[in-house]
Amino acid sequence: MIKSRLWLPVIVATAFVVSFSMACAPAPTQRGERKTRHEIFVKPDVECIPYRIPAIATASNGDLIAVADYRFSREDIGFGDNGRIDLRARVGRNNGKRWGEIFTLAEGRGAEAESVMEVGYGDPAIVADRESERVMVISCAGNVPYIRGTRENHLLMVRFDSRDNGRTWSEPVNIVESIYQQFDGGELGGARSMFLSSGRMMQSRSVKVGDYYRIYGALLVTMEGGEWMNFVICSDDFGQSWRVLGGVDASPITSDADEAKVEELPDGRVLISTRTQGGRYFNIFTYDNVAEATGAWDKMAYSSAENGGIDAKANDCNGEVMILPVRSTSSGERAHIILQSVPFGPERWNVGIYYKVLRGVKDYSSPEVLAANWDGRLQLSVLESAYSTMCWQQNDRLAVLFEEGTYTSWEGGGYTIIYDSYSIEELTDGEYEYDPS
Repeated sequence: MIKSRLWLPVIVATAFVVSFSMACAPAPTQRGERKTRHEIFVKPDVECIPYRIPAIATASNGDLIAVADYRFSREDIGFGDNGRIDLRARVGRNNGKRWGEIFTLAEGRGAEAESVMEVGYGDPAIVADRESERVMVISCAGNVPYIRGTRENHLLMVRFDSRDNGRTWSEPVNIVESIYQQFDGGELGGARSMFLSSGRMMQSRSVKVGDYYRIYGALLVTMEGGEWMNFVICSDDFGQSWRVLGGVDASPITSDADEAKVEELPDGRVLISTRTQGGRYFNIFTYDNVAEATGAWDKMAYSSAENGGIDAKANDCNGEVMILPVRSTSSGERAHIILQSVPFGPERWNVGIYYKVLRGVKDYSSPEVLAANWDGRLQLSVLESAYSTMCWQQNDRLAVLFEEGTYTSWEGGGYTIIYDSYSIEELTDGEYEYDPS
């Protein structure tokens, strides 16, 4: 049975709305009893421009870089009439204790755009290189909704680069055609529409081909026949070029696919975790040639309340997956722990984190085994809450960034973006602690 806990006291800040609601300016951080909690991007009133789609990474100097949509359009990227969306960012120092001013990483121009790409930028995904000051953000761009895309007219995928730990950023570079071309003529059919899932891109802990450790991201692709499938793309040159892991003729999630995240298992295999109604889909990739990024996917498995897995009641929502080394506080036994953030529900309410202790390969030998029999969960919010993402801080705490109706409901098209951090002891009720050895 999954052990379920609610972190108390959870901040309920609706009483603070009146004093600043009409200003549409960042609210003062409401910390309450949790000294680690910060409101990074604030939606104080339904009339104010809302935020959505959080992404976060830890730079090599320890800074946290948080990015989110700033939605003038109040809709997903590509919807609306020339719908403007900016990417806003903040840098957190001292392991998230102090946050700098909000700045615009990329400014959409809406109806004033001189090119389709400049209309809006949305759904950011971020990764920071652990060995240098390089950071990369990939986002969607343009004026075509994902669901209406065609091979000739679709959302763009653009890359932004930083070489100073996220302080300054390059102009956007469109990379989407190089990925579309890989699907042309494939056995599953060509790609009609695609985008890279937002949040945290994953950098391998073990695979290094060339100057950088390999980076992975998850694609949602609508195929020529209309099927929604997931694929994983990888890069060995920090995002300058990409290829589909295992090739375009084998998808890890072949039906009912949606936004997904990627993580590396302790034995070096690659895990995909996909949002779906009531839980998650998992699949695992095994390399036969690491340098060439070839190998095979296993059979996808469903994790839900029925198999003691992840129970996302009456919702399917983007969340983050991470695996960390731990040890038992009672026996000293070393293990790994897999974390999956989702709204517990019902619907998009009550974001929290599920966890499962991986004591050996037997606990993740197949997608079916991994999907079942999770150990516990910690609820982080009691409010309306949706997308979430995570990264690991240099002070050995888990950074969590999530959407919350802190001051207003979803009405108006967005949320306040909340940052908080947790130790492994807090997540597991003291049963495990982080063990980098």
